[in-house]
Amino acid sequence: MSKFIMKCIVLICCLFVGVLIGMQHANKGIVEMKGHEKESFSSPVGMTQDNEGNVEATFLGKEVESETLTEKKEKLEEMKAFNAFSSIGKALAGFIEGITAKIVEFIASLI
Repeated sequence: MSKFIMKCIVLICCLFVGVLIGMQHANKGIVEMKGHEKESFSSPVGMTQDNEGNVEATFLGKEVESETLTEKKEKLEEMKAFNAFSSIGKALAGFIEGITAKIVEFIASLI
């Protein structure tokens, strides 16, 4: 089972990289088709490294930083948002579980 999961994860990663390469290739094709390069056609994925060795990445024109992910996680924890669908699903699951328990008890009492 673990081999299967690892194969799936590797396949998903390969497909994701393929999508990014395809986006880059499509961007180059658009620029070549137009005949000139404008600033509006920026590279979808870019990585730069400064003199100190810090790596900065951009994805679809937005800078990606590790700090943004931690900030988003903290905001979600602070919000403690109420998910109506989750509570409805839990209530429905409890209801169905109760019904099946009663049916099993009834069948067991007959035997």
